Amino acid sequence: MKIWPFNRQPAVEAKGTLTVPDDLIYEAFGLPIPTVPVIVTPTTAMRCTPVRRAVQAIAEPIGQLPLHVYRRDGDKRERDREHPVAKVLRDPNEWTSAGEFREQLQRDCLLHGNGYAHINRVDGKVAELMRLDPANVRILVDTTSSEPTYEYQTGGGKALYPYRDIFHIKAPGTDGIAGKSPTLDCRDAIRVAMVMERQAFKFFEKASRPSGVIETPKQLGDEGVKKMLAGWKVAQQGAENAGGTPVLWDGSRFVSHTFNSVDAQFLELRRFAIDEIARVYGVPPHLLFEMGRATWGNAAELGAMFVTFVLAKWLKQWQGEIRLKLFAPEDRDAWYAEFLIDDLVRTDIGKRFTAYSQARSAEWMSANDIRAKENLPPIEGGNEYRNPNTSSQSLGGSDGNE
Repeated sequence: MKIWPFNRQPAVEAKGTLTVPDDLIYEAFGLPIPTVPVIVTPTTAMRCTPVRRAVQAIAEPIGQLPLHVYRRDGDKRERDREHPVAKVLRDPNEWTSAGEFREQLQRDCLLHGNGYAHINRVDGKVAELMRLDPANVRILVDTTSSEPTYEYQTGGGKALYPYRDIFHIKAPGTDGIAGKSPTLDCRDAIRVAMVMERQAFKFFEKASRPSGVIETPKQLGDEGVKKMLAGWKVAQQGAENAGGTPVLWDGSRFVSHTFNSVDAQFLELRRFAIDEIARVYGVPPHLLFEMGRATWGNAAELGAMFVTFVLAKWLKQWQGEIRLKLFAPEDRDAWYAEFLIDDLVRTDIGKRFTAYSQARSAEWMSANDIRAKENLPPIEGGNEYRNPNTSSQSLGGSDGNE
């Protein structure tokens, strides 16, 4: 029996001083090297703003997209709202909405590597789905049959569930049984962002860089300095005095400080840390609100690539797990579940209507097909596949010799 351990993070993950990024970077910025280690766990990672946005960029669409059950009837299909699986997908349980349930399970998967839910059946039919804390789940695998069994640690002991009773969404792994957490596997990239956020906070919290300095051509003495500072505070201190004109003594002048090349490099490194986190989760940087390389022209294309190459993978996994675990074997040929992604891939109204017009003219979409795409009710006579731009005499299949 092979055992996959609980998805718990060690209480202490690193000892000594932090060396990521390299200590030389801190010396270059003139910043103190932090001695408190930055621990990356699913909980602490969500405090890092790029990680939080990347995780939500995937989890939120999973929770928001419509998910329907369809019944096949030859080449046709129709929605089936009365099937037990359709009902449980609409209301997983009495205390969790469908959107919240799917979003939480996907978030568990991205942070812990695995998202679990117990499938409760009544009289052999799916009745409800209940999320399980991934930190308390352990997978046991029979070395002979490779069949997994799930052990769940509760306050009252342990519960064992066969594979058919656990709805399991997993991140890419190396064994096909348990997912590997991208958050923990790529913790060093996240540490960099967390450390730089911490240093930026300390920098501005303690006002490490003054707005400027007063230069004097000669020694003022302690009494002169005190009087100048008192006059400066009278002219500048407080919101009502901000922007006032101070009087400086004996040829003194105020020299303001601006960001230099080292400061600019720090900002560039922060942007690079966002790019690294975007790579970890496969999310385009502009969805993390890093708009440095996004333009009006390529933002839509980047969004379409995200749907095609990242989100589609997760949607297929959800649909596959629903088919495998929620539908009975005898129902799988006739019923299936599918997400509707039209809202995500929908372009601007001009391009959309142009595409509809071309499809209608090519006679592979009817008026009612188009109206259904736009969530409009069907119209009488709208099911005919004919080009509205040509004469009706040439569209009925007649050659004029009848």
